[in-house]
Amino acid sequence: MGDPNPAPSPTRVPFGLPAPSGGRPDGSSDGYGPPRERYRLHVVLLAATILTTTIVGGEHWLAFKSDFGTREIPTTPAMFLLRGLWYAVTVLAILGAHELGHYLACRYYRISATLPYFLPIPFPLTGTAGAFIRIRQPIVSKASLFDIGVAGPFAGFLIAVPALLIGMTLSTLVPLPPDFSGLELGEPLLLKAAEWLVFGSVPDELSVNLHPMAFAAWFGLLATALNLFPIGQFDGGHISYAVFGPRALYVTIATVAIAVGLCFYSSSWIVWTALAVGLLTRFGWRHPPTWDDHVPLDRTRRWVALGALLVFLLCFTPVPIQPLDLIRP
Repeated sequence: MGDPNPAPSPTRVPFGLPAPSGGRPDGSSDGYGPPRERYRLHVVLLAATILTTTIVGGEHWLAFKSDFGTREIPTTPAMFLLRGLWYAVTVLAILGAHELGHYLACRYYRISATLPYFLPIPFPLTGTAGAFIRIRQPIVSKASLFDIGVAGPFAGFLIAVPALLIGMTLSTLVPLPPDFSGLELGEPLLLKAAEWLVFGSVPDELSVNLHPMAFAAWFGLLATALNLFPIGQFDGGHISYAVFGPRALYVTIATVAIAVGLCFYSSSWIVWTALAVGLLTRFGWRHPPTWDDHVPLDRTRRWVALGALLVFLLCFTPVPIQPLDLIRP
């Protein structure tokens, strides 16, 4: 996750308005002392997420080595956890880079923000719900809003791409068992390109058995695409507002309509769309204003915005996950 919900400042200054002691139009501020960090909470959440993703990673490794469950793989608890690090380290690197991108951009503009909070969940597919940071001061200029919004997806993407390529070289081509029952992952354009680079044209009777590292990269691509949706105060919403100003509201409405339509195409969109609408209802459909709403974004950042759109298209898949049940004679 990115930073969809910039928090109000400690002194309750409305988002987009100057701090009492001198917020700056460029997005920086020297009127706030750094709040006390809750390092213990960050460490506990990170440790718990390392544990949950390592366990899930061990399950992915067993599924990978067993060729979709067609072979028994003997293992020990130590080997199970060690092999689980293929997934855990990769996914935490992608999510961590994403959030550190936001954090370092905030530090550049002297805007107070927390270190990343990782979210552990015992979900068997991912082991984590992502990560986020809290921005504790107003972001008052389009330039700083854009840079903070785009830094996270770009940083995570730069880690996900080599992880995908390495993970794909470790993957294998195997036939699916005749009575296979499981989940089929959607293939974004970037994953299809990596698959073609490594395996060429895959015969119909074979399927790519993703190595846990490649699966972590797939999850990272999906998380990047979700964050780049131009909705409200998601990363894509920050970028959209920096580019279009108050007209970004219409982009948010159109994007939500598309997300609702995707729910009818694939049920895997229902939970995420409900979450997005819930956040919009809670924090407002209109993005908080900046001081320079009337000033167009500079040309360089508009080109970078097109780059963010390209990253979204490379990472997006209309059917992220769907059940797959094969019954062959």
